Amino acid sequence: MNFRNAVAPLPAAAALERNRNFFLSLLNGSTTLSHLAQAHAQIVVGGYSHDISTVTKLTHKLCDLKAIGRARDLFLSVSKPDLFLFNVVIKGYASNNSPRSSISLFTHLRKNTRLRPDNFTYFFAISASSGFADEKVGNLLHSQAVVDGFGLDLFIGSALVDLYLKFSKVELAKKLFDEMPERDTVLWNTMISGLVKNCCFEDSVLVFKDMVADAEIRLDSTSLAAVLPAAGELQQLRVGMGIQSLATKLGLHSHVHILTGLISFYSKCGDTETASLLFDRIDRPDLVSYNAMISGYTCNNRTDSSLGLFKELLAFGERANSSTIVGLIPVFFPFGHLDLTLCIHCFCVKSGVASNPAISTALTTVYSRLNEIELARHVFDESTEKSLASWNAMISGYTQNGLTDAAILLFQNMQTYKVQPNPVTVTSILSACAQLGALSLGKWVHDLVKREGFHTNIYVMTALIDMYAKCGSIVEARRVFDSMQEKNVVTWNSMICGYGLHGHGKEALDLFTKMLQSGVSPSGVTFLSVLYACSHAGLVTEGDRIFHSMVHDHGFEPLAEHYACMVDIFGRAGKLEKALEFIERMPVEPGPPIWGALLGACMIHKDTRLAHLASKRLFELDPENVGYYVLLSNIYSVDKNYPQAASIRQVVRCRSLAKTPGCTLIEVGGVPHVFTSGDRSHPQTKAIYAKLENLMGKMREAGFQAETVTALHDVEDEEKELMMKVHSEKLAIAFGLISTEPGSEIRIIKNLRVCPDCHTATKFISKITGRDIVVRDANRFHHFKDGICSCGDYW
Repeated sequence: MNFRNAVAPLPAAAALERNRNFFLSLLNGSTTLSHLAQAHAQIVVGGYSHDISTVTKLTHKLCDLKAIGRARDLFLSVSKPDLFLFNVVIKGYASNNSPRSSISLFTHLRKNTRLRPDNFTYFFAISASSGFADEKVGNLLHSQAVVDGFGLDLFIGSALVDLYLKFSKVELAKKLFDEMPERDTVLWNTMISGLVKNCCFEDSVLVFKDMVADAEIRLDSTSLAAVLPAAGELQQLRVGMGIQSLATKLGLHSHVHILTGLISFYSKCGDTETASLLFDRIDRPDLVSYNAMISGYTCNNRTDSSLGLFKELLAFGERANSSTIVGLIPVFFPFGHLDLTLCIHCFCVKSGVASNPAISTALTTVYSRLNEIELARHVFDESTEKSLASWNAMISGYTQNGLTDAAILLFQNMQTYKVQPNPVTVTSILSACAQLGALSLGKWVHDLVKREGFHTNIYVMTALIDMYAKCGSIVEARRVFDSMQEKNVVTWNSMICGYGLHGHGKEALDLFTKMLQSGVSPSGVTFLSVLYACSHAGLVTEGDRIFHSMVHDHGFEPLAEHYACMVDIFGRAGKLEKALEFIERMPVEPGPPIWGALLGACMIHKDTRLAHLASKRLFELDPENVGYYVLLSNIYSVDKNYPQAASIRQVVRCRSLAKTPGCTLIEVGGVPHVFTSGDRSHPQTKAIYAKLENLMGKMREAGFQAETVTALHDVEDEEKELMMKVHSEKLAIAFGLISTEPGSEIRIIKNLRVCPDCHTATKFISKITGRDIVVRDANRFHHFKDGICSCGDYW
């Protein structure tokens, strides 16, 4: 625009016609700050610097061009701003990443002027409140809106639903949505897309179906594009195809963003051929369409195709963005693609985008899945702007790699940085608590779940069940399970598996029956959990019936784990010959899990003949597994065949096979303490050993005799007893007795199977001290009370 010509002096008559509309038109045509400065000068010269409409328009344009400081100064120059000008500046602050200033001005409007906010004022203020760390400011605005009579305003309702969903307050959003007396397309779309962003895919599809059923609501392309990711994540092919048909019916099938959504949908359903055909239908695919197709190929392990399309994109002169790179990174099929990931990482470093939150998160995820945890942490640390997803990826990476201490420490660091966790964070940290047995932290996370309103999230609640079960609180796990209104197959599996871990076979079977009655279809994991429960409770007939039902009634083909469970069920019950017959009748070649189960049963029932047979096969199939050698050596020791036991140990030494050292963890006051056999590194070692010596004296008086049959045969009996006395679980229990309140429960976690001597000793200790002691070993839980173990000595 030529401003010199536009504002040149005019004849007096024409000057009189230079009115407000002229300046408003002039401002509308201004596209740069330089233009606005010239227009502002002419407004001042023309005498319109105090005209509220002209000043409001100029303020609006300054906000649009990110000159929020100049907009503020102009606003402050107006002696009596009207509500419209207040709204413009409140909105301007919000859109220029100044939420505090926006809310401050809103507060000033309410408290220091005679103006009353309208629905636009509230809409802009609520939008600004989404820039804070949590939803508290939004909650206050919601309350004020209700007081001012805007509680059911459609415009404000949409903003509030969007706000609550942004902060993962799904239940609050649902409640408000349900209370709205009228809903328009924008509100429906906001609800659907927000549910998708919160991984509530089933809910979003249900809301979309309700929207379609409402004859008064007009669907638009945004409605269809919003729900397609949910159908894709659920891999609901019929739903997605129905959306495609609806798009055709509404004349929206040729919209590029609908086609792009369909490309992503079919890719997630594993149909890259249809996705490719849709991509080819787009005359001029934009970058978003390319990104969808590249990601589609990658998530279906067609890395050559994704790389080819990426090169094509670059050849056309297009500049790849962060979504392009993320789509190229093999997150879903990382194995075998370390070199490709390293190449992509180098490309990102050279392009200066390696610190992009989305890219660094994807790289962290892939490196973690490839067990390259140091590379993953390096990428995480190098990221200057860590998103919530970045924190989640690293915490999850540590958890998946068994580095639970590091996962918990990082979660605590996240808290110090005031990063608000979401359901994904909570699920990962609960998994870490379950692995580590960190009950106190798990309870703290449960409180956080209640505070943040995550108690309706099915994945979080399922993780809570798993955490409580694996931390020894099976009653609390059941309480959480019963509190859930919605349960999926994983929820049922977690509770059934929990009962199995604690040896509650009858309860597991009862729950399995209720699951079938509720209409939830069991999975292979369900049957594995039930069989495991039968195994640890000695329910042979029931286990045999469940296995038969799995195959013949439900049509499942048993995996090696199912077969191993059946061998374990027969073997633990002393039916070793039947276990062997079962193995010989298997339609598949038995592997290490099956023969390992038989060897374990031979240890329980001291059957050296079958132990020799099972170990022979195990040494052929898995010669590097030292556990089988140790087990066979112990079997020979129990049978007093010391030369054979010694020869097995000699093989272990000659082959340099290392036995996993036993260790036991006990948590006191939220602090974990780890003990190894004969450990003297603890600060309270002297008091621990004194307590243990005192206990051993009382136990011997009560009739305790050390079970030394599996100890080394070439040492004196007194030395054998000493070796057994300082096992890690005994040290941990002694520490628990001197460090906790009398009468309180003691919980310990052993990384290996508890030995017979420690099992017997713990029964005596529970009787002598009047303490309940919960022991989690590598196989199951043992609850000791008044000298009796919940396993009934069947483990």
